[in-house]
Amino acid sequence: MAVDQFLIYLQHEKRYSIHTVQSYESDLAQFTGFMTETFELDILAADRFQIRDFVVWLMETQGLTESSVGRKLSTLRSFYKYAIKNGLVGASPMVMIRAPKVPVRIPVFIEEQKLDTLLDSGDFFDDSFSSVRDKLVIEMLFGTGMRLAELLSLKESDVNFYEESVLVTGKRNKQRVIPINKPLVNQVKTYLELKSFQNFNNKSGCLFVTNKGADAYPDLIYKTVQRYLTYISTQDKKSPHVLRHSYATSLLNRGADLNAIKELLGHASLAATQVYTHNSVERLKSIYKQAHPKA
Repeated sequence: MAVDQFLIYLQHEKRYSIHTVQSYESDLAQFTGFMTETFELDILAADRFQIRDFVVWLMETQGLTESSVGRKLSTLRSFYKYAIKNGLVGASPMVMIRAPKVPVRIPVFIEEQKLDTLLDSGDFFDDSFSSVRDKLVIEMLFGTGMRLAELLSLKESDVNFYEESVLVTGKRNKQRVIPINKPLVNQVKTYLELKSFQNFNNKSGCLFVTNKGADAYPDLIYKTVQRYLTYISTQDKKSPHVLRHSYATSLLNRGADLNAIKELLGHASLAATQVYTHNSVERLKSIYKQAHPKA
């Protein structure tokens, strides 16, 4: 009951996205199951020792990474904060709990030259609706750095052809405006014209749709990106988020201000953006090794 009330609170008062609420629901269901099976207790009766046992179980038995465990602890921290506020518990068992230290991971990205080959060579796309859409998906992700969920929620009306920009609705319904270049504007126009000729029975306001006119869904976009990136890259990770990393890395390598990149990506803090500086440092090291006589 307490969990259900908490999820309603997240959706209606905190205005979290449905995907975020589902993540919270999954985390709490897992912890509820752990408490019931291990201690035969409700989660409102948990103490810090049982929370620590949960962390050990997640890492040693379930094989979760530090970042995944940290996310689940963040969910529990929010839940118990809500529980205290509503008089469901007297104190939070999370007070002395620290998340496992997450190692710094350098974001994976695709080099600009490879993406240019994919998008500009004319060897990978044709004039069919699905191909034009697929190319626009790649161009939009690399040209704006938006997240997968943001791409899926993008409406036709969110594209401002006069201002050459897109209005993106990010996490917690925060909106930001991202400029796009003239070629991308023209590609959107071409796609929308072709889309209007498909005579879809179910008219969708979403920019990206399936071959039958329904709203595009995560697996469609993910598989589209994965398929086309396979043509130009041998790296294991080929996802929409890789194109977001590629966008940020390209901006940084071309001298963009870190605070500006933060705003374009919709990051809440500069710390999340600073991970891209590692890629820039590695690039400088590579150039030094190739060009300097003493390297």
